[in-house]
Amino acid sequence: MKLHVLHRTRFKYGANVHESFNEARLQPVTAGAQVCHSFVLKVLPTSRLSHYLDFHLNYVHLFEVNQPHTDLMVEANSVVTTGDEATLPAGLTPAPMSRLAECARLERCYDFLQSSTYVEVSAELWRLAIDATDGQTDVWQAAQAVMRYINREFRYQPAVTHAHTHMREVLEKRAGVCQDFAHVMLGLCRALKIPARYVSGYLYNGPADQLKGAQASHAWVEVYVLGHGWCGLDPTNNRAADSHYVKVATGRDFADVSPLKGTYRGTAKRELTVDVLVSRLEESEATPAGAVAEHGGV
Repeated sequence: MKLHVLHRTRFKYGANVHESFNEARLQPVTAGAQVCHSFVLKVLPTSRLSHYLDFHLNYVHLFEVNQPHTDLMVEANSVVTTGDEATLPAGLTPAPMSRLAECARLERCYDFLQSSTYVEVSAELWRLAIDATDGQTDVWQAAQAVMRYINREFRYQPAVTHAHTHMREVLEKRAGVCQDFAHVMLGLCRALKIPARYVSGYLYNGPADQLKGAQASHAWVEVYVLGHGWCGLDPTNNRAADSHYVKVATGRDFADVSPLKGTYRGTAKRELTVDVLVSRLEESEATPAGAVAEHGGV
């Protein structure tokens, strides 16, 4: 599926601010069945951009605005082709839970078995995870059972949590949004010693689909299955990640993949608006000219 993603963030400040230093994780990855054909990042006021790959191999763009300003606009445009490779098909050789100890010895898995900024692995959580998986002996089936449990027992409700809500609070409220559901699933999977990582990106909601979290930044989880690699599951919509999903970044939790964060000097009074639009392109439509990944400020 060929998709265009527009992600626009606007800050309006109550007075002049300056010395604004920011980092953005907005560029979709090219990996597996996903290809990012083009990426253009625009910043107003005009700023020079630099970029690097972070510890988790996410694209990070850096920019600073030193002159006084009352408005900041950051707009990312991407064209991406997606596929279903990250989905683990039914009928493949299972990965028994009894082999999970092998994952702890894999460098790619170690960080995703531990507690992190918004996720706490505890004995209480382990008991909840055991109940949720109900004696499953296969890693993929156990992860799906965790996903179904969250989708069934937690209520999708915007505005009851915020970007820095810890998993513990979500467990108490039994409500939240995609970020919260992903954090709970990370905790439950890690409590079972299933490596699990947070994924940020976007979700395309086609004309006939009724998916929660579309037309906004979305979050889901990837679990590591021996013999198959990282496989995506979305507890918000109770489904495996497929061609409707555009992956941008992965990390231990939201703290590692925030789309835009930074610091500035000036007033604390500000208004934030975020607009996301994910639309499908005709497969025959020409990809915008340029390198595989472009960046620039205007």
